[in-house]
Amino acid sequence: MRDRAKLRRMRRVGVGAVVVVAIAGMNAPAMYRFGSERYHHYKINRPGYKERNGHWDVLDFPKEYRQNTIHAALLRTGKVLLIAGSGNNQDNFDAKKYDTRIWDPETNTIKKVPTPDDLFCTGHTQLANGNLLVAGGTKRYEKLKGDVKKAGGLMIVHNEDPDAPKTIRTGTRFVGKESGKTFVAKDPAVVERAKKVFDKKTGKFLRTEPGLDRIYVEAEKEGRKYETGSQDNYRVEGLKGDDRRNVYGIAEKLALDKKDFQGIDDAFEFDPVAEKYIKVDPMHEARWYPTLTTLSDGKVLSLSGLDDIGQLVPGKNEVFDPKTRTWAYTKKERQFPTYPAVFLLQDGRLFYSGSNAGYGPADEGREPGIWDLGSNRFDKLGGLSDPDRMETSGTVLLPPAQDEKYLVIGGGGVGESEKSSRRTRLIDLKDPNPRFHDAPSLEKGTRYPQTSVLPDDSVLVSGGSEDYRGRGASDIHQARLYDTRTNTFRRVADPEVGRNYHSGSLLLPDGRVLFFGSDSLYADKANSKPGTFEQRLEIYTPPYLYRGARPGLGKGPAAVGRGGTATYPSKQAASIRTARLIRPSASTHVTDVDQRSVALDVRRSAEGIEVTIPENRNLVPSGWYMLFVTDERGTPSKARWVEVK
Repeated sequence: MRDRAKLRRMRRVGVGAVVVVAIAGMNAPAMYRFGSERYHHYKINRPGYKERNGHWDVLDFPKEYRQNTIHAALLRTGKVLLIAGSGNNQDNFDAKKYDTRIWDPETNTIKKVPTPDDLFCTGHTQLANGNLLVAGGTKRYEKLKGDVKKAGGLMIVHNEDPDAPKTIRTGTRFVGKESGKTFVAKDPAVVERAKKVFDKKTGKFLRTEPGLDRIYVEAEKEGRKYETGSQDNYRVEGLKGDDRRNVYGIAEKLALDKKDFQGIDDAFEFDPVAEKYIKVDPMHEARWYPTLTTLSDGKVLSLSGLDDIGQLVPGKNEVFDPKTRTWAYTKKERQFPTYPAVFLLQDGRLFYSGSNAGYGPADEGREPGIWDLGSNRFDKLGGLSDPDRMETSGTVLLPPAQDEKYLVIGGGGVGESEKSSRRTRLIDLKDPNPRFHDAPSLEKGTRYPQTSVLPDDSVLVSGGSEDYRGRGASDIHQARLYDTRTNTFRRVADPEVGRNYHSGSLLLPDGRVLFFGSDSLYADKANSKPGTFEQRLEIYTPPYLYRGARPGLGKGPAAVGRGGTATYPSKQAASIRTARLIRPSASTHVTDVDQRSVALDVRRSAEGIEVTIPENRNLVPSGWYMLFVTDERGTPSKARWVEVK
């Protein structure tokens, strides 16, 4: 009996052991992941790891404070303007729900600001007075071919009356003379009076040139039978007398084709002290996806974009005068794809790197070069690798800005191409014969890389995705520091949040870097589930903030003229090696032409440091800058805000 009982106990123990082993086997992957995650969390939070690689922290605000951040700019108050507009959300657009938020890094608080228009896909740049110029945005959302229910397109309205302009109201009906089909104006227009043309020598009347304007029209009813296949003249209903003959429309094919986003011409200045938008004169052209670039005289150049009927603005660039708050066309035209990366050079000319963020012909306006705005001369630059993969690439002016070297990072094929580039390309524009040369390659093909210039002259390059809008779960959870002195990348801590389309980064006054946005097309590797907008913000703390005490910079002049000097007290003056003026960023769609880091001459004394501002206004455009000093370890101070007069 005792032997049989012992045998039963041994069987139970054996069966139990088998069960334990089986359960452990089934849960091994989960147990491994749990252990790996705990070890990873332990590793990235060790002091030694942070000192070498830095650290990431997610800011996950309560739901009522979240938004689909598309644009971000650092204000001279040290706060960050976060602009969503409708946030690439059709429901928000239809409900006229437009968002702007202000985040305060000092208090980690966020508040909502009234938004006057849909500033989704606007352009922006810092002005000399410390305001942010914001121009363009969204008038109408795109519709893919299968979603277009009513035939529509462009109608050119003619006015042959030389005595008076004519007003076309929203809802005006146009009836085709040949087709008999009716189309409705979706927007108002004022068609200028006709112009009488005379022979300059004899004064003899030659002809009358009609006034012209464009409007977007749609068929009255849904369906393919309301499409037109060719050009037709259209009678404008509701006109009387001679107007019935003088005013008419001409349209090419009006169909159920895909309809692109359409832009607006509205422009605003955002006042960082009052924390509100101030309306200024509208642009002459509606623009969606424009770039705003500061010129040598402090005026602002507005480039490219899709217009109010969804067509690429055909080279009609214009300039904003901050003194009058009005716009004027440039004398000559030059076409670029949307969001072109165009930078001000030290001789007053403009550098176009070839980077852009989307729309435009694949074979026009995409070659990099140096552009003289006055003469319209454009000198093309050679040596660019992967020239067919420059869309969604990033371009950054390397520090210090005096060296006039640019790094072009990654990129992809035109449109929704699967192609992406691992290349980074370096160009020295001070070379007598500048050409692009390959710099160190990235590990993966990278679209939408985020780049931020740091006070120690390194550049943080992070995020992006291998495929268009993160398709195939291709977000790149990697970050690197680029060393401008050695032309090398060094891998640092990995971000937690993936960032692709509609994302960006900017340097904060405390030396950390803010990351925002990301708008994946799909949520899974199989591309079977729709993506959701990434609303979390993430902060990267670079390694230089884990090296102990940082140098201090006391109060000094808040404003300095170009060529002038300013003294700031510092107890660590003897250890200070460099001083940098860094222009605050205004970032969107892989485009940030504002950021630049200017080296200052430094003199040290027992009491503090004296810095000298360069005299070249193209190198240091008027406006507000962050003044950083760094010690012999490369550890930066907190920034002092300085206005360059």
